[in-house]
Amino acid sequence: MKLKSYDLHAPRTADMTTYSVSLLMVAPIMTHAFRARRFLWPISGLFIVAVVGLCLVAAAPSISQEEAVVPSMETLDLENTLYLDLEYGRVVIEMKPDLAPQHVARVKELVREGFYDGVVFHRVIDGFMAQTGDPKGDGTGGSGQNIPAEFNEGVHLRGAVSMARAANINSADSQWYIVLDESPFLNGQYTYWGQVVSGMEFVDQIRKGDPNNNGSVPYPDRIIQLRVAADVDDDEEGPAEG
Repeated sequence: MKLKSYDLHAPRTADMTTYSVSLLMVAPIMTHAFRARRFLWPISGLFIVAVVGLCLVAAAPSISQEEAVVPSMETLDLENTLYLDLEYGRVVIEMKPDLAPQHVARVKELVREGFYDGVVFHRVIDGFMAQTGDPKGDGTGGSGQNIPAEFNEGVHLRGAVSMARAANINSADSQWYIVLDESPFLNGQYTYWGQVVSGMEFVDQIRKGDPNNNGSVPYPDRIIQLRVAADVDDDEEGPAEG
């Protein structure tokens, strides 16, 4: 099966027009400071440094979902890559042990136990996220082992994989979700530990729930199999695209 890539975030080159406007704004201030240098130069110098700094910050590169770059399959660390097999095809998740080492280690431990195989996507809200990882299938279950929060700089873009939790920030267990659309309000509130790098089109096909019922799905899709890529034979393909 040919894997399809999904674009991620990448910084955009700063707009040079912004720099030009910024310099035009600073020029009069510099001229005035020079004329009054005998009396105000120390103060003016500090003010100019502050203004220039603000202008450079304003012109700094911004982030755009459309201009993202995805790592190639050849460069992925297979020990920190997951193959999520759905009815519709294979989803490839790049794990982030540098950002959430305890979460990555625990998820891999559960994956290797076969914990997630057959588990449903019990909560799926169109345009928001698809949640799984509960063996009970109703959002109340888990593995019985909590993971301390590891909030980090990971951004909840489309395709981000993050840990679900209750009100207690250290209550994450086995449930996690894939973000369907950019959700910046989740940043710093939930532990981001991975990113879909291929197969997001299959995630989009997961059956959606009723948003008026907290996204509960009456006839949910299931995880066929979830494995660490390092444990999978090179010549083994994922499920046929449905």
